[in-house]
Amino acid sequence: MTERSVDAVRAPSVAQALIPIGLLVALLAASVALFGEDSSSGPNQIALILAAGAGAIIGLRNGHSWPSIEDGISRGISVSMGALLILLVVGSLIGTWILAGTVPSMIYYGLVLLAPSVFYAAACVICALISLATGSSWTTAGTIGIALIGIATAQGLHLGLAAGAIISGAYFGDKMSALSDTTNLAPAVAGTDLFSHIRHMVWTTGPSFAVAVTLFTIAGFVAPTPATTEALANVTDALQREFAIGPLPLLPVALVLILVVRRVPAFPALLVGTLAGVACAVMFQPNAVIAFVGDATLSRPVALAKGCWIVMFDGFRLESGNSALDELLSRGGMASMLTTVWLIIAAMMFGAVMETTGQLDALARRMLAAVRSTGGLISATLLTSMGTNVLASDQYISIVLPGRMFRAKYEQQRLDPKNLSRALEDGGTLTSVLIPWNTCGAYMAGTLGVATFAYAPFCFFNLINPLIAAVYGWSNISIARLANDDRLSAVSDQN
Repeated sequence: MTERSVDAVRAPSVAQALIPIGLLVALLAASVALFGEDSSSGPNQIALILAAGAGAIIGLRNGHSWPSIEDGISRGISVSMGALLILLVVGSLIGTWILAGTVPSMIYYGLVLLAPSVFYAAACVICALISLATGSSWTTAGTIGIALIGIATAQGLHLGLAAGAIISGAYFGDKMSALSDTTNLAPAVAGTDLFSHIRHMVWTTGPSFAVAVTLFTIAGFVAPTPATTEALANVTDALQREFAIGPLPLLPVALVLILVVRRVPAFPALLVGTLAGVACAVMFQPNAVIAFVGDATLSRPVALAKGCWIVMFDGFRLESGNSALDELLSRGGMASMLTTVWLIIAAMMFGAVMETTGQLDALARRMLAAVRSTGGLISATLLTSMGTNVLASDQYISIVLPGRMFRAKYEQQRLDPKNLSRALEDGGTLTSVLIPWNTCGAYMAGTLGVATFAYAPFCFFNLINPLIAAVYGWSNISIARLANDDRLSAVSDQN
């Protein structure tokens, strides 16, 4: 600490720590009310920065110097730098994988799995595959989800159940895909790496998704089933018309999976996947690349190079005539990640101010005073992430704030930080869509045309996963401990 002695710094009270939190909740509520689903595109960032300013004022009043607070902000943002770099390369990867036909092939094979007799389960699986390929629950629900809800409407199916199946699948992919921003954010906040985080989530996410699909399958037997519809046929026809669909464009996926298994760090693995996408685009989709560039004056090699270059920084744009498919595949590029990067920086700034000035510690001490066991700590993390979704209306904050608050406690209990990152996603990412005033809940209700409270009881995956996570915590199932802890269990060796 500079310019002021340690003795001059006063510990904040719980009441003081609640002031920035209360201001943030009020600003985020106003942001959602005024801007709706667009609130995360700028308004929420301003709310976070203003709340961080309020926290800094309290810190100054308690004796902290501005240089010490500023240094804390720099350190806090630096924690997320790895995730920010990964997000940028993910933007390029998405663009190249679409242009290479990788994502279109995954979507095509997902769509052909739809069988009329198992509509709900198939809808869940299709959305899971598409969300895994794109890393975005919002995009999945806003495109294929709309087509599926249209089928359900035409066939007179239960719309709440149909929306629950779509959302369950979309959030499975959003949670488990390396392309997802929340999947990158959680390990950055907790202090672990991306692929360790994803592997550790399999223990809670796999059983939860299996139970959800089983429940949707049962629902299909007791409800009327739709016939094959023209809407999905139009999408698959457009995919085959615009791209060379087949197994070869899936090679970048196989390559990245091999690198992940071999424990290659996320950034180089995804960068190699991006370059593999470029190679596949040139080899398997040359006509699509040239059509995307749209400049007849360029030679073929120059057009191919320019097209691949564009998708890496500005993403892909499709004009197939099928509006749902165009919206689904018109995305990617580093530029598409800048708003998310901005939001993460603002969230990390708020968390850093609260941490540096001792306000997070004051809240954490009060909340964790009665926590003595691993199960209690996991449950406290889950409940705090859920509560943050209710109060702050944003899933990013439900990851950053509890992550900052509980990180030291996990270290004290000799728990591997991947336990924290998993709990943050189990309690934060998945429950955001169940809150009507949360940006995720508002988006899904508006996009699918089904009220949040109508679909929430049928989001089986989102509801079951936090419960399984809590049971694991209390039962010490799949709880990884730090390597130098003699309490390391046999099950954690498998993680």
